[in-house]
Amino acid sequence: MRMTRTTAGTAFVCGALVLTLTALAYPTMLGVRNTAGGQDRVVADTRYGPLTEADRDFVVKVRAAGLWEHPLGLMAMERGTTPEMREAGEHLVVGHARLDATCRRIAPELGITLPNQASPQQQQFVSTADGTTGRQFDTTAVNIMRITHGQIFPVVAKVRANTKNSLVRQLADQANDTVLDHITVLEKTGLVNFDQVNLQQSAPPDLPKAQLTPPAPQPGEPVLTLTEPPGLDVETGSPTPGPTIR
Repeated sequence: MRMTRTTAGTAFVCGALVLTLTALAYPTMLGVRNTAGGQDRVVADTRYGPLTEADRDFVVKVRAAGLWEHPLGLMAMERGTTPEMREAGEHLVVGHARLDATCRRIAPELGITLPNQASPQQQQFVSTADGTTGRQFDTTAVNIMRITHGQIFPVVAKVRANTKNSLVRQLADQANDTVLDHITVLEKTGLVNFDQVNLQQSAPPDLPKAQLTPPAPQPGEPVLTLTEPPGLDVETGSPTPGPTIR
C-alpha cells in the first residue's frame, strides 16, 4: 500500500529514525596543550593556528556527513522520480566529494584522524531511505537530509565565527556554501515537510554516544575517497536563487 505524504512523514518522526548531530572526535597525534575544558579547549598548536575541540570535531563531522550523504545522493541520482530529485542527488554527491577532498587534505596537517565509516545512526539514515521506493523514497530521503542540513548549518556558522585556525576557516567557508546549496536544492523538490523538519531540528531526541560516533579506522587502513562522478556540471559554491517575489 502506498503511503501518503502525511503518513510517511508521521512514520518518519515517530519511528526509529531519530536525528541529531553531536560532537565527534578522534585523538590527535599532535602535541596537546591543556587549557580550560570544553569545546574551547586547545588540543593542538599548529602552524595554521591553535586547534580546539570544536575545530577538530567540525572536521570529523564534515567527513562523516559525506560518508552517508554521498551514497544517498548517488541513490537519488539513480532512483529519484523527478528531475528536481535527481538534481538534488547530483548536488549532494558533488558537494560532499569536494568537501571530502578538503577534509583529506587538511586532516594530516592538523593531525586529525578521519573515519572511514559513518556513525550507526547515519548508516540507519541510508538504510531507511534505501528501504523505500518511488515517491516514498523521494520524500523520505529529502526530509532526512533537510533535517540534518538544518542542524549543521548553525554549527558551521559558529565554528567559522570562533576558530583561530586558518585551515578550519577555509573548510567552514566551503561547508557554509555547500550546506546552503544543498538546503536550496532539497527545498526545490517541493517535498520538505517544514513543520516536521522544524520540530526535529529544535528538539532532537537524545541518543547514546555510541550511536552518534563513527567507528575509528583500523591502524594502517587507507583513507576512503569520495569521488565526484565524471561529466557532472554542478556548481555548489552558491545556491540557485529562488523565484523572485514582486
